[in-house]
Amino acid sequence: MNTLYSFSQFKYLLLSLLLLQLSTSSSSSASAYIFSDGEISSRNDLFREILRDEAVGRLNELGKVSDADGYLERTFMSPASLRAGNLIRGWMEDAGLRTWVDQLGNLHGRVEGMNASAEALLIGSHLDTVVDAGIFDGSLGIISALSALKVLNVNGTMGKLRRPIEVIAFSDEEGVRFHSTFLGSAALAGVLPVTALQISDKSGMTVQDVLKENSLEITEENLLQLKYDPGSVWGYVEVHIEQGPVLEWLGFPLGVVKGIAGQTRLKVTVRGSQGHAGTVPMSMRQDPLAAAAELIVLLESACKNPKDFLSYDGHCNDISLASLSSTLVCTVGEISTWPSASNVIPGQVTFTVDLRAIDDMGREAVIYELSNQMYKICERRSVSCIIDRKHDANAVVCDSELSSQLKSAAYSALRKMAGDIQDETPALMSGAGHDAMAMSHLTKVGMLFVRCRGGVSHSPAEHVLDEDVWAAGLAILAFLETQL
Repeated sequence: MNTLYSFSQFKYLLLSLLLLQLSTSSSSSASAYIFSDGEISSRNDLFREILRDEAVGRLNELGKVSDADGYLERTFMSPASLRAGNLIRGWMEDAGLRTWVDQLGNLHGRVEGMNASAEALLIGSHLDTVVDAGIFDGSLGIISALSALKVLNVNGTMGKLRRPIEVIAFSDEEGVRFHSTFLGSAALAGVLPVTALQISDKSGMTVQDVLKENSLEITEENLLQLKYDPGSVWGYVEVHIEQGPVLEWLGFPLGVVKGIAGQTRLKVTVRGSQGHAGTVPMSMRQDPLAAAAELIVLLESACKNPKDFLSYDGHCNDISLASLSSTLVCTVGEISTWPSASNVIPGQVTFTVDLRAIDDMGREAVIYELSNQMYKICERRSVSCIIDRKHDANAVVCDSELSSQLKSAAYSALRKMAGDIQDETPALMSGAGHDAMAMSHLTKVGMLFVRCRGGVSHSPAEHVLDEDVWAAGLAILAFLETQL
């Protein structure tokens, strides 16, 4: 998301954290952990050259690998995506990892440690981007993991890892080219349907065609073979920029993710009576655009005040209502009219609804009540209304053990950088989807968020402080050291 937040929205976000018992102590918001060179000790265990200088340099280098002139764009199996993969592969090998590319274009780097047959820890994020992207979304998670492993390799301790560690740069998470998110991670988790291979891009090429063009032969049979054996995987960890303003508002560089919101996407089509803008009296109109406007205002009101909106008829319990009050967000991102002329009463209006909440039961209750009230409004206005569900993803709760370990690792990293700190590492929810959602079908997952300026993401204005990149690398290093 790339809009700045008002003061009232900031207060709402903090209240959300308090209601879910996800906030830090009250002193968190008063202490801003923004580090300067003079405040950080020069101890050797901070590994500034690898975890900050080299990591930031690599993020900037990767940010220049684009299919477009003047802005960053890397989509699934595009020329820039392949170049970025080659860069990352070289950095994996520099960290001492064995590398390969699977049949869906995911790039892997692995070290076996002391016991190659033990359950592996997977660490990953995506190398693709949106159009006109920032340089940190996805890439930060890959680079942070590789930097931490390079430190272990340089120290000669990587061979002492108790389990294999595998870093994965997923080929597609954003879904820009084929409008199907998590192609890479869903394949490894075993939840990518074989029909996904036949999805076409704007040029008519299918996923299967694009992979074949790049010498990756994918069939229904070997797609199924890409799925990891759950018994061979210990867990999955992902580092990602927050893409929201909470950590910056709290003044903390790192936060642990408690869960990822579930999501429903709707397509609403309203049909009325097309007519001349000058000759049809207002009292006789069946205007689908006016009806759509009322529906959108209803949506906004419902999502701002779900307790007042929902009926108490068994569709939503008190726990769900409390959760909805703090995590429910709804967005109308697209709207179109037909025939879209200034002197014509529209005949049809179509708009999208993106609805997210951490509580799946509550999300379903909102959709149920919203649909009922939408139909009533359309009936009163003598227009027809069709509500199609286009996408559903259940919420994901991060593993408590992994979250606890990541929280301790983040705290350890910040203590090394800033000395004694009084505040706990914040724990918060993610409203955005991540590869961890797909990987949760395979194994337990944990996530670490990194502060980003203004909460801006999916934009060239996306920015992470160099010291926060450093903090993320130190935290992953501390986490990996628990596996020695």
